[in-house]
Amino acid sequence: ETMLQQTRVETVVPYYERFLERFPDVYALASADSDDVFGQWAGLGYYSRARNLQAAAREVVDRFDGRLPGDADALRSLPGIGRYTAGAVASIAFDRPEPLVDGNVARVLARLLGIREDIKQTKVVQRLWEEASALVTGPRPGDFNQSLMELGATLCTPRSPGCETCPLRRRCDAYRAGDAAALPVKSRGKPPRAVSAAAGWIMRRGQVLAVRRPAGGLMGGLWELPGGDCEAREKPDAALRRALREGLGLTVQGIQPAGHVKHVFTHRTLRLHVFRCNEARGRVRRQGFDAHRWLAPRGLAALPHGGATQKALSLLDVSPRE
Repeated sequence: ETMLQQTRVETVVPYYERFLERFPDVYALASADSDDVFGQWAGLGYYSRARNLQAAAREVVDRFDGRLPGDADALRSLPGIGRYTAGAVASIAFDRPEPLVDGNVARVLARLLGIREDIKQTKVVQRLWEEASALVTGPRPGDFNQSLMELGATLCTPRSPGCETCPLRRRCDAYRAGDAAALPVKSRGKPPRAVSAAAGWIMRRGQVLAVRRPAGGLMGGLWELPGGDCEAREKPDAALRRALREGLGLTVQGIQPAGHVKHVFTHRTLRLHVFRCNEARGRVRRQGFDAHRWLAPRGLAALPHGGATQKALSLLDVSPRE
């Protein structure tokens, strides 16, 4: 359930299998090095999920003697587990009559019940959960919840819903009204904010400098090339010099542009300018980074890192097997 947040099933399956092979039980995950956990997660994105999953494993060991609780309220007390995940785990794994509402379920219920208001409104969200709670009171709640999700994934799809073969069409308000494809009503979110940043490939005595972001926030706990965001009307090379001076206490010489990469996050679009730096003077004094390492050129590619860093390393023609 944690891996499936914001990620499709077919993408998750191989990661799930490798993750369980590496961490076969809650004790193995709780005691693992965080870099190892991020390394197994690399490629799935939304890395806060991995950080929260390990934090939850540690609480399960400390608070629940290594046994995941089956009660939804207890599950929601664990890091990273919200209302949906608690309902899914409680109903599917423990056969508890707990509701769940994800995108598929919300779409099914909006069409079935003829809800023609913005499903992002608080009152509509609350109604969807109330309706889901009323429906899941019968036998086999886990199977029921999974059937709702599967219906939304296979027939009651966002576009071109398969109404003629849907088993609920005779009870469906949207089918009778002929407007299933127009539901659910959703307000448009804000477009991603454009952000520019600069990063440097800094070599010293045959080794490259890597830094790790703090655990909290975007890409927390992941390794990357040192640098920072560009300020308003600041040129990328000037931004890199400033960021390295302020964040690491380093002065760089011989900056050469290697190109730029683009990476889209949920709420922002990043344009990352990448530079090769021939010389860096000073001793590393971190401000805003959690850790740093001087590594062999291929070493950073072997550490857990995010999509933007992967693109930067590809631009620099660096890989773990270099």
